[in-house]
Amino acid sequence: MAIRHVLGLSGGKDSSALAIYMREKYPEIPIEYFFSDTGEELPEVYEFLGKLEAYLGKPITRLNSGHEFSYWLKRFNHFLPSQQCRWCTIEMKLNPFRRWIEPSLKAGDTIYSYVAIRVDEESRTGLMTNTPTLHVEMPFRVDGIDKAGVYEILERSGLGLPKYYDWRSRSGCTFCFFQQKIEWVGLLEHHPEAFKHAMELEKSAMDGGSPFTWSQGESLAELSRPERIEAIKKDYAARKARAERNRRPNPLRVDIPFMEVDTLYGCAEGKGSCAFCMK
Repeated sequence: MAIRHVLGLSGGKDSSALAIYMREKYPEIPIEYFFSDTGEELPEVYEFLGKLEAYLGKPITRLNSGHEFSYWLKRFNHFLPSQQCRWCTIEMKLNPFRRWIEPSLKAGDTIYSYVAIRVDEESRTGLMTNTPTLHVEMPFRVDGIDKAGVYEILERSGLGLPKYYDWRSRSGCTFCFFQQKIEWVGLLEHHPEAFKHAMELEKSAMDGGSPFTWSQGESLAELSRPERIEAIKKDYAARKARAERNRRPNPLRVDIPFMEVDTLYGCAEGKGSCAFCMK
């Protein structure tokens, strides 16, 4: 029987900071890094993972479900995934991870899985497991690392934030249903082909009877109308200005460099991201 230490990366700030933190504070732990790839990630995610891999000096194992998103969409009767039914997380993130560690679990090995849940994310629990030899560890929560601490770790490493944080506050699929409407506008402006692909998937799903659209209350075709884009941008600008006026920097902490999209829209920590991908 052996002991394995694994750490899942999403290409986002928290999981990346945890990988850096563990390398710095616990260099003696032989951590295996992995990334569950849906094939629909932002180009910036792959770019940042490459930089992180070089920094860690270890390969990041790429996991996948063996099928494209369109395959799973058909398997689920053309119903788009939603916050109520997150089949994409199960089939394209969780199950590949379980298949990866299954041989070790069957052999009786002990596995420690490190997840990037911060001390200021009280509502988040991460991957729940009933397997006695699979232990979920939360070093940030144990060591008191909050959001500002994550920024400090990334800046200190020289990697900084992935480029997509200029317009989006989450990693993961280009068409993640957790996105706010301003993030859909950002996808349209930065990656129009990815937005077009999301529209095609949405239309296929709606033609197949899906009760959901990617963005709550409207289709991407409706959201992408010029007048609608202008309204979304105005709302975002107003929210940002209001948040900046009310912001009270903590002189005891390094200031967080910008207001995240979820914060502006009143989304509580852990309520606007996949439990496995994280942000």
